[in-house]
Amino acid sequence: MMYTVCVRDHFMIAHSFRGEVFGPAQRLHGATYVVDLELRRPDLDRDGIVVDIGKLSDCLRAVLTELNFRNLDEMPEFSHRNTTTEFLAREIFDRVAARIEEGQLGPNIAGLSSMRVVLNESHAAWAAYEGLLA
Repeated sequence: MMYTVCVRDHFMIAHSFRGEVFGPAQRLHGATYVVDLELRRPDLDRDGIVVDIGKLSDCLRAVLTELNFRNLDEMPEFSHRNTTTEFLAREIFDRVAARIEEGQLGPNIAGLSSMRVVLNESHAAWAAYEGLLA
């Protein structure tokens, strides 16, 4: 049994892919993603919450700001990578997890157990990454 809190935001990027499997997406194109970020814990903290929703929203916004309105092909950390929806879900997971470890969500994070990041490409397609928190 787990308690879950989810916040939602969005970001827009441009990118291209390498490999014939991507067809026309090998050319530069844009994408707008709606991002759902879920944090889970088996027990509520001493304040009766999973996490401060405002702080979680701010954390997600800060991570997405690093990517928003960027051509990912031009970012050195993504050179020679296909920045697929699946890849970006993991990238956002890792960036948020690092901010959690830095204490950006406050002092009551010890009970947080897992996180899930869902990138919605449209109403009909999405990809996600889910993992345990340290």
